[in-house]
Amino acid sequence: MNFLTIILQAAPAAGAAPQQGGGWTMWIMLILIFVVMWLFMIRPQRQQQKKMEQFRNSLKKGDKVVTAGGIYGTIAEVTPESRTVLLKVDGETKLRVDKASLQQDFSESSAPQNNAQPEKK
Repeated sequence: MNFLTIILQAAPAAGAAPQQGGGWTMWIMLILIFVVMWLFMIRPQRQQQKKMEQFRNSLKKGDKVVTAGGIYGTIAEVTPESRTVLLKVDGETKLRVDKASLQQDFSESSAPQNNAQPEKK
């Protein structure tokens, strides 16, 4: 049982008139629902959107990326005035894609470094 349930189930003092309304409990519950929804849904979504926007704004020539459609390639040209990049897919094959379709960076500079020592047997 949580603290709010204990308070709501507490019996009124002997001889006291029963309380009318109780609308304040509804408002407290609505506020708590909104706070929980903000903490677990809205806030993480905004952080993820900011991270993706920062990733897309920091793209440079030579970065290895994957698009939302699953196309892997290397960035050949970034045009800052437009929202597109030229993606070198294979050999001389190039595609112009929207920055919003780029999902992930596979450059060696962004790959996690594994500094673990090999085990000796």
